[in-house]
Amino acid sequence: QVQLVVVGGGLVQAGGSLRLPCAASGRTFSSYAMGWFREAPGKEREFVAAISWRGKQTLYADSMKGRFTISRDNAKNTMYLQMNSLKPEDTAVYYCAALFKLKATMEEWANLGSWGQGTQVTVSS
Repeated sequence: QVQLVVVGGGLVQAGGSLRLPCAASGRTFSSYAMGWFREAPGKEREFVAAISWRGKQTLYADSMKGRFTISRDNAKNTMYLQMNSLKPEDTAVYYCAALFKLKATMEEWANLGSWGQGTQVTVSS
């Protein structure tokens, strides 16, 4: 299993940018598809983006396309979420997760994935 730690987060103004790294421990990081999720106050956790184990395939939620970019560096055991043109509605706790497959349901991510702790991202208007 892989252990994940999200660093970064914080307060940013609307229109600004932020990059979230998710650092993994364990030798098998490159074997996993990785994903980002977020949970806003009063809302269910939602999918943000996912990337295949070699980084050749990516998936995005429609509302994040063109603004967010997911990437990974297997040599550094780290995945990233670059967030641009941030909006107040992007305010949420952001989580990273690892799973054995890229195209998965939320239930599969939730029940079978390895999760890092969340980090708060607050976008002020």
